[in-house]
Amino acid sequence: MSNNKIWLVYLLECTNNTLYCGVTNDIKKRLRQHNGEIIGGAKYTRANGPCELVYQENAKDRSTAQKRECEIKALSRSEKLTLIRQRPLHKYE
Repeated sequence: MSNNKIWLVYLLECTNNTLYCGVTNDIKKRLRQHNGEIIGGAKYTRANGPCELVYQENAKDRSTAQKRECEIKALSRSEKLTLIRQRPLHKYE
């Protein structure tokens, strides 16, 4: 993987109304994987998809992204929803 790619921490909303947190440096591909369009992605999101990207934030590298992912995963659902509201995401195309 190229070092010049921007790493992202993201939240997906699944059809069962749950939130899934992950990291990537290629959000378009990762979303396709989560939704079962291409190989890869979490078993959970493929089973509860389609999923919609509702939040993302940049990280300087993979390590920073993974640390932030752990922080977000430790938040309550209410806190995650507040995070989403504080940084509205324009539809990703």
